[in-house]
Amino acid sequence: MSLETVSTSKAHGGTLGVYKHESAATGTGMTFSVFLPPQAAEGAKLPVLVYLSGLTCTHANVTDKGEYRKACAELGIVFVAPDSSPRGEGVADDAEGAYDFGLGAGFYVNATQEPFAQHYRMWDYIAEELPALLGAHFPVDLDRMGITGHSMGGHGALTLGLTYPEKFKSLSAFAPIVAPGQVPWGHKALGGYLGDDRAAWRRHDAVALIEDGKRPAGAVLVDQGDADGFLAEQLRPELLDAACKAAGVDLTLRLQPGYDHSYNFISTFMEDHIRWHAERL
Repeated sequence: MSLETVSTSKAHGGTLGVYKHESAATGTGMTFSVFLPPQAAEGAKLPVLVYLSGLTCTHANVTDKGEYRKACAELGIVFVAPDSSPRGEGVADDAEGAYDFGLGAGFYVNATQEPFAQHYRMWDYIAEELPALLGAHFPVDLDRMGITGHSMGGHGALTLGLTYPEKFKSLSAFAPIVAPGQVPWGHKALGGYLGDDRAAWRRHDAVALIEDGKRPAGAVLVDQGDADGFLAEQLRPELLDAACKAAGVDLTLRLQPGYDHSYNFISTFMEDHIRWHAERL
């Protein structure tokens, strides 16, 4: 569980750090960022929010553009941003170099299909290894851990939050892929990583998980831009809304006028999400 510090810098009275380690889950090096608010200097263990990034992203996208530090510093929230897939020599990629499969597109599953099964184990990495690493090296209270994410990362946040409500006590998402079993991105990723076993697909599909009886620890917040070019074909938040209503899940789904899929959208509503998690953690 050793950790290499890549960089640290002061921000809003706290510390933003980037760290590397050798992952047992993925069999590769992994990089993540951690913002420690100023309250960390007081010695108390703090609540932690894990943010899962979307297609093509690394830890750096939200770290640089997410505009979360001020709110986290005010509220005493540790903010953690892992990478979206394993990387490095010998890690399989899409044969044609597509952006929506392979490197930068781990989809937060444990792959069972070759050549991806050896390294693409992001489910175990987020659910097990990363929390253990955070607990060993940072002043975090793992009993007060929330999860959020964007797009593919919103899919990961929803599926992990629904599967492990005892781990992730608060849950939100920005423009998530809510039903990968029903959209092209999901067909490609789940088929490529998990094969033809549709039962395995359902375990990584938020709408299917709710239909099959999974429930989050509490209420769920989802923000979605109505000018998002992926809204109608890939994201389909109305499916999540219908599943939550049928199951009695408390979902706040906000369709934000004029906003697209970019970090301009995410950064605009990031403070709302951090406050949502702070109230529950």
